[in-house]
Amino acid sequence: MSRKSTTRASPRSRARRTKDRTDLKRIARLTDAAIRKAVAHDPDTFVPDGDWLRQAKLVKRQPKKTVTLRIDPDILSWFRKRGPGYQTRINAVLRAFVRANGAANHQ
Repeated sequence: MSRKSTTRASPRSRARRTKDRTDLKRIARLTDAAIRKAVAHDPDTFVPDGDWLRQAKLVKRQPKKTVTLRIDPDILSWFRKRGPGYQTRINAVLRAFVRANGAANHQ
């Protein structure tokens, strides 16, 4: 059985193009003090402390397994219509189902 890659790059013509709205000149004028102040007042900023780092665990991604899976045509079509990455989305849906139904029991 030959191994055939199913990964495809999205053609540039289909890639979403958005206008860059970043004011690079304004950013270049910011001082270090102004950046530190902005970070300190940003509610989304997270600076890990020593306790957090001691409790952190490195999680290595497991290599994926290649399988043959029989899926109803309408389900497969629904995922494919959402563009590249449909297999990843199917995997995410299956993972969410496993977590919702007792992830502790799966291996």
